[in-house]
Amino acid sequence: MMMEKVKQWTDKHLQGDPVIWMVVFALSLISVMVVYSATGTLAFKHMTNPETYLVNHTMLLILGLGAMWIAHKIDYRYYSRLSRFALWVSVPLLVYTFTNGATINDASRWIVIPIINKTFQPSDLASLALITSLASMLAKRQQNIDSFKESLIPILIWSGVICGLIALTNLSSAILLFATCMLLMFIGRVPIKYLAMLVFVGCLAGVIALEFGVRGATAKSRIESFFNEEEVGYHAKHGFIAVASGGIVGKGPGKSTQRNILPAPFSDFVYAIIIEEYGMTGGVTVLLLYLILLYRGMKGVSNSEQAYGGLLSAGLSFAIVLQAMVNMGVVVGLGPVTGLPLPLISMGGTSLLFTGFSLGIILSVSRGQTDDEWGTVAHEIKNEPRII
Repeated sequence: MMMEKVKQWTDKHLQGDPVIWMVVFALSLISVMVVYSATGTLAFKHMTNPETYLVNHTMLLILGLGAMWIAHKIDYRYYSRLSRFALWVSVPLLVYTFTNGATINDASRWIVIPIINKTFQPSDLASLALITSLASMLAKRQQNIDSFKESLIPILIWSGVICGLIALTNLSSAILLFATCMLLMFIGRVPIKYLAMLVFVGCLAGVIALEFGVRGATAKSRIESFFNEEEVGYHAKHGFIAVASGGIVGKGPGKSTQRNILPAPFSDFVYAIIIEEYGMTGGVTVLLLYLILLYRGMKGVSNSEQAYGGLLSAGLSFAIVLQAMVNMGVVVGLGPVTGLPLPLISMGGTSLLFTGFSLGIILSVSRGQTDDEWGTVAHEIKNEPRII
């Protein structure tokens, strides 16, 4: 009887793909356990009770899950309209971040919100807005996708402007967003010659960002350090030690030693702590959870009755999982050190909020595949004016 009531409650309140819900809850549980362990040294450094960071992180995680729940209740086709406004808002925010952004850990990626005195990372908003808008633009232009003037120019302009502005303060995030845009365009049947043109523009923007961006010098040094075979960088070396000492099953929860040495063990290098404490078993489990999330999100391309839903689900899923793969790849030595958090696991504010919102949109797409109640707005959304 109790199980039946639970099932009725979940069917009513947790709609959409049940596998995605389970993956999200599993990653959230892992996040709470690992961040609690990884913040012990931080608490000692600031003479603070470790439970303070646990409570703060848990509250932010609940806020992200709340954003996901709200987003999944909204018909995903409405996000096409909201994304237009978000794109225009993102541009001045990104410019302001470049010129007057707050500096945290030598990175200027944040804006301090007045009154509440909390930091906000505009690149997260801009990335979500661009992916959502790009999916909408591609869906509406499928009939004349080969037209460079009518279809490709608006897409290329928005992709170039947003990725370029993000690159000035956060090169790694800009590269991942650019890769996501390329995937969306490929799925959206954009001709290869235009994709090649976009790659050229992207490479040019990357060079400019390295020269004039606020983190250009840091990015260059990290790339040089990665290709330096004679000396391993400080971050990478202790990440390797954590991975090597984890073994098959790990040292056990809360028994990491590298958490006392690694910079940002609760964010950028949280995957190293996972492997050290839970071994390769824990590391592979986390990897599989992200791959399952990617698979379920990409299913929207074939299952969605509308091109927009499929492109939206694929783009957001790819963006989340690609960031996770890059974060994990850095820890095991497959790429240069970046400042990218592990989605849904690393401690953070803006990242958790927008990751939750993105997952909610993915769930909204999967919910729309079977919910007939949303059919009443299909015609209205289909005939809405173009974004640009």
